[in-house]
Amino acid sequence: MTDRSTSEPFLDGFQRMLADAAGTGRRLTREEIQSRRAHGARAAEDGHDWRSLVRAHLAAGREGWPRGADPSGVLTVVEQALDAFADGYESAQRLVIRKEEAARREFIDDLLHGRGDPGQLAARSERFGLRLSRAHAVAVAAGPVEYDETDPVPRRVADELFGRFENRRILFTTKHGRMVCIAPGDQDEVLTHFAMQAYAAAGQLQIAVGRPRPGPVGIGHSYEEALNALEVAQRMGLDEPLLRAADLLVFPVLARDRLALVDLVHSVLGPLERARGGAQPLLATLTAYFDSGCVAAAAARRLSLSVRALTYRLERVHHLTGADPGHRYTLQTAVIGARLLNWPARPLHPTDGPA
Repeated sequence: MTDRSTSEPFLDGFQRMLADAAGTGRRLTREEIQSRRAHGARAAEDGHDWRSLVRAHLAAGREGWPRGADPSGVLTVVEQALDAFADGYESAQRLVIRKEEAARREFIDDLLHGRGDPGQLAARSERFGLRLSRAHAVAVAAGPVEYDETDPVPRRVADELFGRFENRRILFTTKHGRMVCIAPGDQDEVLTHFAMQAYAAAGQLQIAVGRPRPGPVGIGHSYEEALNALEVAQRMGLDEPLLRAADLLVFPVLARDRLALVDLVHSVLGPLERARGGAQPLLATLTAYFDSGCVAAAAARRLSLSVRALTYRLERVHHLTGADPGHRYTLQTAVIGARLLNWPARPLHPTDGPA
């Protein structure tokens, strides 16, 4: 809090200026106005409170009120002086805010992409409310609309998030049009609340949560996991609003060996291309069947088919591939691989893998 003693450097010359200008009835000169602006800028750069600075000016004005001066003339000079002081203060404050935001953005970029020395990242993190000695997890909300932090939706989400968890060490930002929340790894309720608020504010969003990871580098890994989970959801047609990377680990494992995945899909599902109408209808049947827990009635409802029609399609799969859908492991793994490879829409080649 700024008091009179700490305000003195910024009041320098104010009473003298007031007495001289009010006594003669003149207005402040250009040099006097510029000096008040310079004092205001310095006060903002030093982080002084605006309300206390105004109180200090008014108190100094009362003490230095010229005897016998016209009150209207004195108040005009005070108004001029404070207006110039405010102009300098606000201009410097905007510059400070821009610099702070640039530093914050640079820190977030380094953190999410694992750039910079871990020790320096940890030192910088305290300034932005994180303690990188702890494990952290990252949640990413993505949808058809891209956002930055000035848009109404991210502002609403941030207000709700910090309104509930104002004392938690969390970080909210936007990155490449997505909303991002970083929270301590043992505070899953923060990321769950972020997901709920993001979905409520925007709708048509998917929110992916990476696993908790320790240290500065761990945040970048958790962020990449969340992004990969969103990509997998898009490839696999997963429409759940909340995705957890820990529940989707099978997909990056499968995609890691691209040649093996292509070979599996080609060997197991390639014969479906001989079916009338191509492979896609039978592949869609297998997908619905496995997604329904191998319950024929539920799969038939998903496809708007009769159970008899669904059973016939499964028999065709068995006949063409030689694989029984009832013995699901190899066939289901191949179906997952086909979705990752976008087959049959994208032809298989020996060097292919997920794009």
